[in-house]
Amino acid sequence: MCRWMAYAGEPILAEELLFKPQHSLIDQSLHSRMGATTTNGDGFGIGWYGENPEPAVFKSIEPAWNDRNLREVAGQIRTSLFFAHIRASTGTPVQRSNCHPFRHGRWLWMHNGALRGFREVRRDLVTAIDPVLFPDLEGSTDSETLFYLALTFGLTEDPLGAVARAVGFVEDVGRAHQVENPVQMTVATTDGQSLWVFRYSSERQSRSLFFSTKIAQLRALHPEVEVLHRLGEHTRVVVSEPLRDLPGAWNEVPESCAGVVRAGGDELVGFEPVSPN
Repeated sequence: MCRWMAYAGEPILAEELLFKPQHSLIDQSLHSRMGATTTNGDGFGIGWYGENPEPAVFKSIEPAWNDRNLREVAGQIRTSLFFAHIRASTGTPVQRSNCHPFRHGRWLWMHNGALRGFREVRRDLVTAIDPVLFPDLEGSTDSETLFYLALTFGLTEDPLGAVARAVGFVEDVGRAHQVENPVQMTVATTDGQSLWVFRYSSERQSRSLFFSTKIAQLRALHPEVEVLHRLGEHTRVVVSEPLRDLPGAWNEVPESCAGVVRAGGDELVGFEPVSPN
């Protein structure tokens, strides 16, 4: 499986998120505490928004803990919306096109989990992708396939509904192939303005996912943490597992739930797949 982090808020240097926290994503690449695997060394990727509407991505098949280029660029990238992902392959090759986050236009997508029985259902899933989108599918992962299904089902107009329809379609196909519990996922996606996150699995035993407490409360609880005083009131961090051992700093995203973070507020809502048929 994998670990990931999404940040939305005051512009911040990427190294503040990737390297400096006690249990940073770089530390998690070697010493994950809550993941299905302790080591996540099958590549990494970061995505961020800068001067242009479309995001930039930097990916590598090297382990995140051992990539000097990542450390170099992290000290120069300042952004208000940042994705980072460390990969533990579930069977597809270790290659750049299979590293997250995935990008299409102004959208980014990253996933932790698996579409079970992907080898058996892959053809049915891939052939359901909109023919206009299909040429842009680069890799061979279930994660990117799920992204392109969400795009096919209307991600750019209705993110919550599109992901519900994509997941419902995967469950329909999986069950037609006698795959038990087809979907295991935590997902983050963004258009550069808003951030959507999802925690869901067919068996209702999803991988871990947490969101940060409001900054004003965190400052009151932990005035000694200097970085908190440089973050805006609406800053949110969503992570596979907490970056720091700070009491009161992290809240578990409930099972079968989706969240949206945007300027002026955020909310959590229930999430249930919808069969597009």
